[in-house]
Amino acid sequence: MTEVSSLTGRLLVATPALADPNFDRAVVLLLDHDEEGSLGVVLNRPTPVGVVDILATWAGLTGEPEVVFQGGPVSLDSALGVAVIPGDEGPLGWRRVYGAIGLVDLDAPPELLAAALGSLRIFAGYAGWGPGQLESELAEGAWYVVESEPGDVSSPRPESLWRAVLRRQRSELAMIATYPDDPSLN
Repeated sequence: MTEVSSLTGRLLVATPALADPNFDRAVVLLLDHDEEGSLGVVLNRPTPVGVVDILATWAGLTGEPEVVFQGGPVSLDSALGVAVIPGDEGPLGWRRVYGAIGLVDLDAPPELLAAALGSLRIFAGYAGWGPGQLESELAEGAWYVVESEPGDVSSPRPESLWRAVLRRQRSELAMIATYPDDPSLN
């Protein structure tokens, strides 16, 4: 097995050619990536379900929009909390993933984290890849891999995140942000 260079903490941005409807114009934050596979959450799929409806104790700590996001097509009945906590030390109930971004233990009392939270987003489900699967998709050109920024987790306009992430790139990727939703209409 060849060594896998970790992409944990980076963003996968779906290319316009990616045909899987689960990932059409998706921006995925990789929470774990190693030789055993990859796991991430789709940052730009808000649902109509309010956080207050499923995790009321955490509702006051989430940013706008205060809804649950569909983190991916796997385990939609499970919830993941992703939070940005500035500084070197994180509180109990939070595990650093990359930089200021980490996972929240949603079974922990919210008051343990409330004072430290920079932002919090709740995801139903996740995106997962088995060993070598993501590397194959990358080789096929299905994803752009770019650096994440803490504000990506809590973007108040998730519907525009795909374009915003591409637009901030200092390469030809910035031009992809102008790719039409339906190229056949050009």
